[in-house]
Amino acid sequence: MVERAMLIGITLPKEDNDTTRSLLDELRELVTTLGIGIQHEVQLSIRKPQAKFLLGTGKAKEMIEEAKAHNCDVIVFDNELTPAQQRNWEQAAEDKILVIDRQEVILDIFGKRAQTKEAVLQVELARLEYNLPRLKSAWTHLSRQRGGGSTQRDAGETQQELDQRMVRTQITRVKRELESVIQHRHVQRKKRMTVPVPTCAIVGYTNAGKSSLLNKLTNSDILVEDKLFATLDPTSRRCPLPSGQPLIITDTVGFVRNLPHRLVNAFKATLEEAVVSNFLIHVLDVNSPEIESHAETTLSVLNGLGADEKRIIMVFNKIDDLWSEDIRLTLSFRYPEALFVSAHSGEGIPELLERIEAIVESDFAQLRLLIPHDRYDLVARLHREGGVRKEEPRDEGTYIVGSVPERMLSALHPFLLSKDDS
Repeated sequence: MVERAMLIGITLPKEDNDTTRSLLDELRELVTTLGIGIQHEVQLSIRKPQAKFLLGTGKAKEMIEEAKAHNCDVIVFDNELTPAQQRNWEQAAEDKILVIDRQEVILDIFGKRAQTKEAVLQVELARLEYNLPRLKSAWTHLSRQRGGGSTQRDAGETQQELDQRMVRTQITRVKRELESVIQHRHVQRKKRMTVPVPTCAIVGYTNAGKSSLLNKLTNSDILVEDKLFATLDPTSRRCPLPSGQPLIITDTVGFVRNLPHRLVNAFKATLEEAVVSNFLIHVLDVNSPEIESHAETTLSVLNGLGADEKRIIMVFNKIDDLWSEDIRLTLSFRYPEALFVSAHSGEGIPELLERIEAIVESDFAQLRLLIPHDRYDLVARLHREGGVRKEEPRDEGTYIVGSVPERMLSALHPFLLSKDDS
């Protein structure tokens, strides 16, 4: 267990110091989320990355002495370290200081947050794949070979080789289990899609207020915390629109800059909810000074998933805590189609529901029907699968105005009313 950290952010060639500072601030939040105190922060610039330490040897020794002076037991790099670099740092610190990077911090957070079997397996897979190349450095002191058995003619395995084989076996096992869980979820989703209720996924940067917005739209009470990655497992809730049309809204895992690629792959199944949804709600924290880069990060991940071409409602959240009205004016000019809401106070929520309903109605035919009394099964089905705006009992049957899913059109065609009928 580590308790006191020194953070290091390095500006590499062709990068700027402001971006490094912003990422270092984000790293502070990530490390604090793990319950580790921040003792010291260092921001450096280098002309050329060095193979051994990323920094020069002299600067590396200086950083180790600085960490010791601040009584730190872990050095956390915002930049990605190779397995060899990580071990070189720890050897230079005489194994008295742990050295990790942003990837490992995020993996630890995900490991603490995962709840469902799928999320646990995905984190385990990412962790095993992260650790596999690091075994080479970890076992350099155990190079003695183990003797082979009577049926083994070649030289025995080293401890490192044995451990690598065990990790590969674990990776194979986890992948097999994960495929089974994903297949089960695909079956559940296929059953759900037989009832063509429109679906929407809430996406965005971590801690932007996605879960709070889901609660507000669906009158739910899912976990809401002011911390990074509070939600890992996708959560779906039913949202009745003003017209009566049902909608399924899913909250997804939040994104973060420099998200480890292996985690994007590991959580691809979780993020598939964004791919299969009819449209997306992209939530941004209106007060974030890095709102532009947060938006780019989210769109980049969506692009990697093939979901970037879906219709997206951009929503700036937390306007109840708006720092300055100038921020709103600037964002309104830059994103004229965006909406400004507060998941806390409810401001802007009616406008968001109207925008959602307009998208849903564009995918569902708006019809007027007169359904005979002996076909009330169709009326009940319309309430389940469509959106009933108006229902009125008449002598000839039930008069209905509403949205109809395409799969019901043939069954309802005999009961369609013309525009002149009322």
